[in-house]
Amino acid sequence: MSKRKCSEGDHQDNGTESEVKRVLSRFKSETGEILPGGLLDLPVDITVDKLQLICNALLQEEDPVPLAFFVNDVEVAGTLENNLNKNFSTSEDIVDIVYQPQAIFKVRAVTRCTGSLEGHKEAVISVAFSPDGKYLASGSGDTTVRFWDIYTQSPHFTCQEHKHWVLCIAWSPCGTKLASACKNGTIILWDPLTGKQIGRSMIGHKMWVTSLSWEPYHQNPECRYLVSASKDSDLRIWDTKLGQTTRVLSGHTKSVTCVKWGGRDLIYSSSQDRTIKVWRSSDGILCRTLEGHAHWVNTLALNVDYALRTGPYHPLEKPSDNLVEQAKKHYEAIGEEKLVSGSDDFTLFLWNPEKEKKPIARMTGHQQLINDVKFSPDGRMIASASFDKSIKLWEANTGKYITSLRGHVQAVYSVAWSADSRLLVSGSSDSTLKVWSIKTKKLSQDLPGHADEVYAVDWSPDGLRVASGGKDKVLRLWQN
Repeated sequence: MSKRKCSEGDHQDNGTESEVKRVLSRFKSETGEILPGGLLDLPVDITVDKLQLICNALLQEEDPVPLAFFVNDVEVAGTLENNLNKNFSTSEDIVDIVYQPQAIFKVRAVTRCTGSLEGHKEAVISVAFSPDGKYLASGSGDTTVRFWDIYTQSPHFTCQEHKHWVLCIAWSPCGTKLASACKNGTIILWDPLTGKQIGRSMIGHKMWVTSLSWEPYHQNPECRYLVSASKDSDLRIWDTKLGQTTRVLSGHTKSVTCVKWGGRDLIYSSSQDRTIKVWRSSDGILCRTLEGHAHWVNTLALNVDYALRTGPYHPLEKPSDNLVEQAKKHYEAIGEEKLVSGSDDFTLFLWNPEKEKKPIARMTGHQQLINDVKFSPDGRMIASASFDKSIKLWEANTGKYITSLRGHVQAVYSVAWSADSRLLVSGSSDSTLKVWSIKTKKLSQDLPGHADEVYAVDWSPDGLRVASGGKDKVLRLWQN
């Protein structure tokens, strides 16, 4: 494609005042690769729609994908001119236009409460949709796990084998099993179709379980193995079929707060001993210890969390004949595994945990401890929630601060991304949920309705609904 064809509207006015200013530009990927086509002579009043056409033509995509464009880290919203520096010289300077593929489907912001699911007798501590978004489960201080029918918005099953508060729940990536763990240290598997316990209770931890994570689908579609973290300072890998511990990972000196099973044979754990440890899941060997935090490490997130959570499922795809390959494709599309950690020291660290002991970045700005951190499903952005009433957004590759989302009047406990990475929902001690637009970096919807603190929120992987639960013992479903 010639430069002249690429430049919209061939204004040749021989230097008269009506001449549209032009600028030499080039398209770059997020990783810095320059698109074939070299320098393009573009009018500064070119619109985003025209940039889409040109960039997709240069990419030679059979099915053009929606793109977002950035100049100097700011998204092009109207015309290119709005993003140019005032000191910019159109005759000499070259503008790098960074293009970013966007999700083809679009999730609509939830706007109203469509159901109040009552039944729990104590606070709802955790809520989670299944990988395909069809089932909803919750764990509560009343010692029960409940499955809910999201279509009739009524209780499906109440599971009553635990003897103490249910502190965490986790769906297997295949969607056929839910694991729950309680303050007694007991882990139980449940069948969402019957509400019955699968196999026997898994007992081994000496104190309560703080976090659960399943083996990735693309490594084992049977979803047989599960890792748990506990206040007893240990991690345990369980063979859920046998109901036995296959390996104890010892090395932390204080309570283990969070565990993540990555996609390349590694397990990551954070602890109140201020360290993050990287373990090899196949043999339990400790690969490295990541140090830098000055206080308890509370929370971890991987840039591949969404891909691992949903396994072979995708809102736009029909299940293929080879679900393992489908899950692997979703995982590999994100790229190299990155880890982010949030701490009581008010900071976050961004890591390349497969290779480096040193962090990529130390992310500062929060004024109080960090409760929750999540990568966007596309792996490009990080959201952190803090006791300082704010949510902060960061670039996932560099850890660079983007902006703060302010609106909550109490501590923010939990955040969840929409599947297309365009929206974020937060739950707070102020009893509200808030939906934020990532494009405008502003509040999109204020969702009051809970009578007390909101402890847990989850956005269904199909993007259709949000679930929340908290101190008022009620689950609420939110839809458009």
